[in-house]
Formats: sequence, C-alpha cells, structure tokens
Amino acid sequence: MAPDLPTFYKRTGSAIVFAAVMLTGLLWDNPWAFLALTCIINALCLNEFFRLLLKLFPEAHQPKWIKIALQVVSLFLILLFSVHGNKQFESVLWTIFKALPILCPIMLLCAALPKKNALQSVLLMSGGLFYISAPMLLLNNMRIHDFLLPIVLIVMIWINDTMAYIVGSFIGKTQMSVISPKKTWEGTGGGALLTIVAAVIYGYFSHTYSLIDWLFLALLTAVAGTLGDLFESKLKRMAGVKDSGNIMPGHGGALDRFDSLLIAAPVVFFYASVFMGY
Repeated sequence: MAPDLPTFYKRTGSAIVFAAVMLTGLLWDNPWAFLALTCIINALCLNEFFRLLLKLFPEAHQPKWIKIALQVVSLFLILLFSVHGNKQFESVLWTIFKALPILCPIMLLCAALPKKNALQSVLLMSGGLFYISAPMLLLNNMRIHDFLLPIVLIVMIWINDTMAYIVGSFIGKTQMSVISPKKTWEGTGGGALLTIVAAVIYGYFSHTYSLIDWLFLALLTAVAGTLGDLFESKLKRMAGVKDSGNIMPGHGGALDRFDSLLIAAPVVFFYASVFMGY
C-alpha cells in the first residue's frame, strides 16, 4: 500500500514544531521561557478540558465569560506561586497580584447565576484548576529549585511512553484496561522497567541525585504517567471523542500530549519535597 505522504508530512511537521517549542521552554536557561511554556500548556489544556465537559455534561451551563474568568484565575495562580522565592519575578508582577481579591467575587457571581445548573457548571469547570493548573504551578516551582528536575520528569515520561509502545508492540498480549485497549501489562511493565534502567544509568554517571532517588523518580513517573494517560482516555471515552483536540495535526490535542505529565508532576513534586529536601 502506498504511503499517505500528506498525512506523514502533516504529522512530521507538527511534531517538529511541538519539539522545538518544548525544547526552547525546557532548555533555555531563562525562567520566563519556562513560565511562558507552562502558561501556554495550561491555557490549551483548559480549553480542551472545557470542551470535554460540555460533551460529558451537556446540561451544564458554560457561558464564555466563565471560561475566560477561570483561565484568568489559573494564570494568576501559576504566576503567584511560581514566583515565590524568585525576586526577579516578584518585582515585576506584584502590582498584578493586587488584583487577585477581585477574582473571588467574580467566582461567587458565577456560582450565583440565575441559570439552571450554573453552580454545577462552575464546580465542574473549576476542577480544571486542580487537574491542569496545579501541576503547571508545581512544575514552575520545581524549576525554581532545580533547573534539571522538570526536564528529567518530561524525558522520563517520553521514555516510558515510547518503550511501553515498543515493548507492547512486540510481546504485548494481556490487555491492561478496556479504557485503553491498546495498552498491555507487558508493554506497561517493560516501559516502566526500561525507564528505571535509563534513569539509574544516567544517575550513576551524572551524580546529581542518589541512585535511590533516581530509581524512585523513574518508578513514580512511570506509574503516575500511566495513570494520567488512562484517566484522560476515560474522559475521552465517556465524551465519545477520539482526541481531546486538534492543536497538533495528526497527533491530537494538548491534553493528549500532556495527560501523563498532569498526574506525574504532583507525585514527583511530593517525593522531591519530602525525600529530597526541596
């Protein structure tokens, strides 16, 4: 069968753009670049999350201005907590943060809308602040403490996803969950094992963290990342959609690309805070 060249070019082009944006935000030794990257991811994922909610709960009222208000709230929260302890940010953004108290009455007004199911809508949409914005906030906080840790986290997620796919393609037989029929226990286990091996080998030569820390960081990332992927797959299955969006032609939406990160980031942040002295 002849290759579908237009689809191949579309997928390749969008993958190159995605990689370029990610690498710029991750590797540029400038906190503003990483902050901008996480704010973009947050905005795109929230927008797709709102669309999924509309399919899941069509009876819930979703005025456009509520979505805008929640986007603004999430942006302020990321900026507020990401600049904690970083004087370079604090001096520039302090005047913006003074507007935060105004947002609380706005949220109360949203909840008091005289529309049926308005409160349900606000509560559901506010869930995006915990599911999406909180992990972005924690990533920025990790970045302030250690330039390497967010990069390590994302690289381990990429390794786990890639190795799970490869191992599953060759030896995968036992379906892991009906939520994601293509996932197998063999692929999932193989991806986690190879992620741990890669992390420990790198840790042995880099001496940045102890080998025990590398082992647990890799294990937690693999497990939490897989759960994040399954959770987002469940949302899409319930909503009756294949992809969360089409921001990346041929690859789906932002939620499809960052579903693992949204669950893995809080778990890794907790481990680093408790056991690595962050």
